[in-house]
Formats: sequence, C-alpha cells, structure tokens
Amino acid sequence: MSEYKPREPVSGWAIGGLTFAATMLVLIGIFQVIAGLVAIFNDDFYVLTANYTFDLDASGWGWIHLIIGIAVILVGYFLYAGATWAGVTAIVLAMLSAVSNFFFIPYYPFWSILVIALAVWVIWALTRPGVLGAD
Repeated sequence: MSEYKPREPVSGWAIGGLTFAATMLVLIGIFQVIAGLVAIFNDDFYVLTANYTFDLDASGWGWIHLIIGIAVILVGYFLYAGATWAGVTAIVLAMLSAVSNFFFIPYYPFWSILVIALAVWVIWALTRPGVLGAD
C-alpha cells in the first residue's frame, strides 16, 4: 500500500517561469499577427531573396503567421488562466512558431530571428522543473 505524500509547495521560480512564458507567448502572438497582417495587406512589403527553396507568396506566409499568431495568443491567455492543457500546447505552438519563422528568414531576417529567439526562450521557461506542475 502506498503512503500518501502531500504535494510540495510550488516554488516562486516555477510560478515566475509560467508567468514569463505566458507573457512571452502573448508577445510572440502579437508579433506573428503583425507580420501576417502586413503580408496580407501589402504583398510587396516583404522582398524575397533569389533562389529560395520555399518560395511561397508573401500573402500565403501572411495567413500562416496570422493563424499561428492567433493560436499563440489564445494559448498564452489560457496559460495565464492555469489550464493544464495549455502548457504542452504552448510548447508545441512555440516550436511551430520558431519553425515557421525559420522559413520566413529570407523575407524579414531580423524580425524572424527575434521571434525564433523568443520562442526558444518560452520553450526553455516552460520546461523548467516544476513549471507545468504549478497550479
């Protein structure tokens, strides 16, 4: 028969990591939405370098960024609210955001690298011990 062990209190670092990740997710989502709307409304804003393998129309990338951005903002909100599913979903969407921005580097390099760095930071913050177990 197993012995009942009370839950250990959640550390302040874990709660801070969760709050940081949720805040960065909302910020990443806003960046994604802005990049998407710019590409949708002004197809000539982004200039593609020559001989790029993934030659997708700028408005196509705009819709990809817009959809990912909205999803990331929503998951960031639910991470603030403490939804248990939001932690893993946030990691998956941060990876998706980083990958989509990796392919977007030839269109807008600095912006893409910034969003990739923020997404990696979110993944790091959410994978710290005790963060996703925080209530």
